Amino acid sequence: MKRTAWIAAAGVLIVVGVLAVVSARHTATVATALPATTASAAPTAAMPVASTAPVRDAPGFYTGEAGLSASERAGREIWYKATGGNSRFHTYVFQQRVGILIDWFRVLRADRRDDRFAAWGLINDPGCCLPGSNGCPARSLDETYGFQWCPGDAQLLAHVGKPGYRDPACDFVDAPMAADDPHRRDQDPRQSACDLAFGTSTGALGFRKFPNPRFDKARWLAINGRLASWEGYSRTLSSTPQSADARVRRLADGSIEPPFLIGTSCGSCHIAFDPLNPPKDPANPTWANIKGAIGNQYLRISEMLASGMPHDSLEYQMFAHARPGTSDTSAIPNDQINNPGTINAIINLHQRPTFSGEVVDKWRKVASCKDGEAACWCEPGRDSKCWRKGTQQETVHHILKGGEDSIGANEAIQRVYFNIGSCAEQCWLNHLTDLRQLDPQGRNFGQTPFDIGQCRRDCPAFRAIEDRLGDIAAFLHSSETHATDLATARETARKAANPGARYRHDDLVTDLEKDFGTGAVTRGHEVFAANCARCHSSVPESAGGAFRNRDFRAIDAKTGLRADWLGNDMTTFVSEVGSNRCRGLHSNHMAGHIWQEYGSETLRARPPDPSLSEPHDGGRGYYRNISLLSLWAHAPLMHNNALGPELCGQPRHRENFFYRNAYVDARGQPVPDDKAPVCWAYDPSVDGRFKLYVASMQAMLNPARREPKITRFDLDVPLVAGLRLVEDGQEKQIAGLTIVVPKGSSAGRLGNFQHKQFLGDLVSLRLHPQVLQKKLRTSLGPQEGDAAFAELRTVADQLLKDPGQLVPTLRRHPKLFEVYSTCTDAIENDGHRFGEDLPDADKQALIAFLATL
Repeated sequence: MKRTAWIAAAGVLIVVGVLAVVSARHTATVATALPATTASAAPTAAMPVASTAPVRDAPGFYTGEAGLSASERAGREIWYKATGGNSRFHTYVFQQRVGILIDWFRVLRADRRDDRFAAWGLINDPGCCLPGSNGCPARSLDETYGFQWCPGDAQLLAHVGKPGYRDPACDFVDAPMAADDPHRRDQDPRQSACDLAFGTSTGALGFRKFPNPRFDKARWLAINGRLASWEGYSRTLSSTPQSADARVRRLADGSIEPPFLIGTSCGSCHIAFDPLNPPKDPANPTWANIKGAIGNQYLRISEMLASGMPHDSLEYQMFAHARPGTSDTSAIPNDQINNPGTINAIINLHQRPTFSGEVVDKWRKVASCKDGEAACWCEPGRDSKCWRKGTQQETVHHILKGGEDSIGANEAIQRVYFNIGSCAEQCWLNHLTDLRQLDPQGRNFGQTPFDIGQCRRDCPAFRAIEDRLGDIAAFLHSSETHATDLATARETARKAANPGARYRHDDLVTDLEKDFGTGAVTRGHEVFAANCARCHSSVPESAGGAFRNRDFRAIDAKTGLRADWLGNDMTTFVSEVGSNRCRGLHSNHMAGHIWQEYGSETLRARPPDPSLSEPHDGGRGYYRNISLLSLWAHAPLMHNNALGPELCGQPRHRENFFYRNAYVDARGQPVPDDKAPVCWAYDPSVDGRFKLYVASMQAMLNPARREPKITRFDLDVPLVAGLRLVEDGQEKQIAGLTIVVPKGSSAGRLGNFQHKQFLGDLVSLRLHPQVLQKKLRTSLGPQEGDAAFAELRTVADQLLKDPGQLVPTLRRHPKLFEVYSTCTDAIENDGHRFGEDLPDADKQALIAFLATL
């Protein structure tokens, strides 16, 4: 008797390609041994050995605390290590709910440690060692399941497959509470530090591992052959090409549990090499080469999060499109707007502008609540630890690219933890759009606001972080985030060869004028004052006098920092800035959307940009005038790192070479690889950063010479939908179609397509055509509305005849892409044309002057 089963693929045939597109938005080399001193805190007996002693990090980590206050030290450790419990999100929830697989072993395997920076832009942890190397407590990779050994692993490895692990955060030493904290009483009211969830290092800074108590050693050995191997776990579920399981890896098999859960801290994106003291070998930094908050401009976080997907899958091609050092803030809280933005460099926060009189509706600390007060909550079991929600005028920072985080610096820090997965299931995951929900009345058809009060009640990790936000903020104001001066960086580099070497600001000016012309720095000051300072000075002329007479390097006597933050943080219409506007159109902070409670009412009341055609209500459509401090160290430029040379790592393992040629010609057609500008290899050295800065500034000031860039698919992507018959172990497709998204398709264009509105209008076209035509005429105007209606009718007829031609059909009707797009701006390195009319000598002078700031 034949065994028959039916497998129904999810989706509607007409729109399956678009649904799949938007659902995604959202040779072995052995590492060299590390110095034996990195293992000083570890036992030397055979691993694993459990210990009850408090877990300490490598001594080098604590040298970075020198000169910091107790609060700054506490904040630093939280920033580097605390995951807020997001290891479950990065091990299970992201894969199951968002549908994108992460291959953590591919990213973090110990035997490719020396290739990590070149491949993923990761900063290797100097405190970890390769099992079997001289002085390393672990003698083989089997003892560490193929990962590096790191401080604390004696306790952690003993609990793989077992309950009872005591997280190192339980031994975290809290700083004293602020004297004026309303929650401060005789007893410390803070949530247990255990809920900070440190785990131990994976070998890459900011990425933390935890023992999986559900790990089954026998099952692991059965599929992998040895404990250190993840080969079987990474294979596809089927080796038969005709099987649908041939495109799914065992990473998705919930019956096989990995030995570790992997979490991330805020430092995973922000820890970077110190521009003042970069490592000679980026694969082997010391603690002295590392800073915690200036942002990693080489990090390929998108490729990491899609590392378990086939490269010809729609999910990979859409998700892994961001440039090094950028992250799409809507990758998880999806608003269907393709908007990668740079990882913020946190510099000189004491001098950063604030804005008074902003209308803010948020929760605030209070000592008690009145009886029956609905918008007030006291934490059970903790006397006088209460919160009241209300609207007040406050003085706040403007944070994120368009100033969206605008209810306070502490709250902006807290939101970062949700963006990296903390409290996902308890608080915010169910507020996301379900991109396969097509019924407007259905659950999760669109975003809904995340409720801070509910999250505070239901997620202990939220409270653990929230109770220590003041310490994190203190760290972000500490000396570790001070601006980096090019003269100091060059002096440090010279001292490496000659301890007595000196290189001062005057030496820098002399050298710059050799390269950019006699008097260039002085003339550059004049050009900056006349053309740039109105946006890129935090001290207006009304307070600091005329820009032309200003010393932009002057020191604030109170803080010892530059008095001028070199950016006013005021917001400007995206049409005036002119750079790719998609990031300025993202909607997550709008009323009714997921981050509603993190945006001020003042933000949402901003007038709309009259020059935009895309949806830009609710305070969208702006860019913030950023700081130019230490600009020499942070190229490429603009909010998406698209202005300047393209960066690429050059890993030895070429399957981890992720660079895509984004260059197009004047017609928008791809430029062949052999005719496109070559990508620049990662080079965090002082000279490497400076050369990249100069090239990026040349592109900034000479828009006519820029070669346009559009990120595109680099492979054909097949999408199969329909019914499959499984008979006698063989799969056969008996109904449905295959849609191919061709190589060269624009990642942004597809990612910005509003498939739900498109599908809804196709239905309306058949049921209520006159209603649809009236709607389009109202939103687009009579002429444009009638044209869109006619095109939609033509497309609907064509798709009914041949649904498999969805992508080519839509390509023949580009007007519909505009009508149903959240952002129609295709060129990624256009705009910011300020200064293009300056004489060439003035452009060179401006580059020289900005290098001194």
